[in-house]
Amino acid sequence: MTEIEVRPIPLAETRTVRQQVLRPHQSLAELAAHEPDGAVAFGAFDGGELIAVGLIGADGEPGDWRVRGMATLPHARSRGAGSRVLQALVQHATAHGARRVWCNARVRALRLYERAGFRVASERFERPDTGPHYRMELALPARG
Repeated sequence: MTEIEVRPIPLAETRTVRQQVLRPHQSLAELAAHEPDGAVAFGAFDGGELIAVGLIGADGEPGDWRVRGMATLPHARSRGAGSRVLQALVQHATAHGARRVWCNARVRALRLYERAGFRVASERFERPDTGPHYRMELALPARG
């Protein structure tokens, strides 16, 4: 097992992993069409293999940033890759003035977000084609 490296990547590089893990019912072109303007992506690599991805961008009230498209390949789970991608996304948002980071988390991903300090901020809700979710939020300390 090699050391996992996390780094910024082009949005296009995230699509295959996101399609495989999150949206097998969509084409790569459909995934690309729903990427928010200004989103930034990070990926976790094991050697040369991209094993986990996530996106973040400003979304909502001023200072709000949204995490989207968090996905880890099945054979790479439970190794911390998703947590490290999430940490990089939050650090990026914080460095760019975020006051709160939020996401619509699938039920099976709640623990990932809770370990990173996110708290459930909604009732459970259903998303078409992707199942049950909760809105989760992470309040960031004020920067002085």
